[in-house]
Amino acid sequence: MSFSFFRKAPKFWERRGPTSLLLWPLSWLYGIVLRVRKLIQDTGLVRPKPVPVPVIIVGNIRVGGTGKTPIVIALAERLQQLGWNPGIISRGYGGSSSSTQTTPLQVISNSDPALVGDEPVLIARRTHDQFPIWVFPKRYQSIRALLKHSPNVDVIISDDGLQHTGLARWPAREGGRDIELIVRDGRGEGNRFLLPAGPLREPATRERDATLFTGNTKNGNPQIGLQDEYFLGRRAFSLSSNLGQAYQLNNPANTQTLAQISDNYLPNKITAIAGLGNPQRFFDDLLKNGIAGKTIPLPDHANYTAEFFEKINAQCILITEKDAVKCSGITDERIWVVPMSLTLPDSLAEWLQSILQRPDPYRYTL
Repeated sequence: MSFSFFRKAPKFWERRGPTSLLLWPLSWLYGIVLRVRKLIQDTGLVRPKPVPVPVIIVGNIRVGGTGKTPIVIALAERLQQLGWNPGIISRGYGGSSSSTQTTPLQVISNSDPALVGDEPVLIARRTHDQFPIWVFPKRYQSIRALLKHSPNVDVIISDDGLQHTGLARWPAREGGRDIELIVRDGRGEGNRFLLPAGPLREPATRERDATLFTGNTKNGNPQIGLQDEYFLGRRAFSLSSNLGQAYQLNNPANTQTLAQISDNYLPNKITAIAGLGNPQRFFDDLLKNGIAGKTIPLPDHANYTAEFFEKINAQCILITEKDAVKCSGITDERIWVVPMSLTLPDSLAEWLQSILQRPDPYRYTL
């Protein structure tokens, strides 16, 4: 099932009602397909080839974004601090290469997001090209290309790919050293229906090695407390996000704090725009920092033109870094980019380290 149709989550996904119940038979059929696919996998008749380094998959079971890309950035930087040499792969969502390219592509800071996707370019820019990044729908081929080009890489981080059956993994929960992380934001599993009646690609109870909680619940509270370290019987970690100083799109050296923006502009002269899987989270974070204004939520991976911004009646336009990588040809001085970063708890880093240091399980079975 193609997920591009669902870049903007419909409201009926969040609560069971007439529309979701009407579509539920289609979800039931989709569930049958998933079970058949799982049955085929369990027989071992189709066995993907393993890769020689451990793989960390940062995925979700909801359609659309839950904040995976900032986590990939934070994981790569933290693993590097721990002495690892991470490489990153992605499907390249939103880029034309995902449908037209026949071989993997390397991504660097000045790669064209229209070709390789906005998220890989964002990762390259935020990490200053420290880590090799490759994109291709077939992730095994991406890893092969990455390791051939950068043989010093000793751990792969996959941005999404949880449902990609062609990517072999020996999960940590089964004694392996590959790690499946499920990112869960404040929306949770919505109405808990599978597509298309609900937002789930897989059942909410899907096995995982750990759950990463981002954002707050609808009540404004953290999703788990400091004492709650498990979710569905597996490890769970809460990640806190922070918005940094905004910088002008056409002059990144020009910065101002969010407090200064709040003081300098009336709320009715500020417009915030976000083309994310969960744009409301960006707007909520701005509000926590004292910035109230008009909001324009757009579908995930939305593209921008100068004409789009010219029509906006505002003195200050705030966008995310993911949106900014697609605005390089736009010179509107009103546009300010608000960077967001995540802090990984030490307990998560220690847990990852303990798994990645395990011996290669394939060494004893092939």
